[in-house]
Amino acid sequence: MTSMTSVRTAETGSAAVDGDAVDFRRRLLDGMVAAIRERGFRDSTIADVVRHARTSRRTFYEHFSSKQDCFVALLHESNAEMVRAIATAVDPHASWDVQVHQAIEAWIATAQSEPEVMLSWIREIPSLGDAARQLQRDTMEAFIVMIQALTDTPDLRAAGVVPPPRQFAVMLLGGLRELIATTVEDGGRVSSLVDVAVEATQALLGPRTTAR
Repeated sequence: MTSMTSVRTAETGSAAVDGDAVDFRRRLLDGMVAAIRERGFRDSTIADVVRHARTSRRTFYEHFSSKQDCFVALLHESNAEMVRAIATAVDPHASWDVQVHQAIEAWIATAQSEPEVMLSWIREIPSLGDAARQLQRDTMEAFIVMIQALTDTPDLRAAGVVPPPRQFAVMLLGGLRELIATTVEDGGRVSSLVDVAVEATQALLGPRTTAR
């Protein structure tokens, strides 16, 4: 008969193993970020990732099947964090134009924190196959849901702002991503885009005086 002490010991051991797995996965994702900063996604290797993660190829393959698999996992996490950051930054009781400014500032700040990763996400993903295409669709859907949720409040409806059609949200996301990408490629500062991005977003999502 198994003792309670043995059960607790087994549970503790299992929790430690799970914790180690999470730690190694985190280190590998951070290693991918460092490799992208250093050489870009296309020129980086698994050796670069494990070097920055201070671990081994064996550990890498325990978590990811390939460099691309690790990259896609990193982008899933980064995009989810961006959505959370934007949603958290917006005060739903502020005026509609202030809310737009808050959302764009959060978006730009997140992109500015890792511009090389953002650029790799925009430029490399289209060529990476089915998993990457699904990531694009999942990310687009998450942003559409966020934009529609942020604009579907009593305060904004009273100001004449209503949730935009999906096509508008797609245009907004695609336009802002391309603006960020070209700015990074040209050596500009992503933070300099706040004003123009706010103006464009306000024009697209602002109060409707006539049917669109």
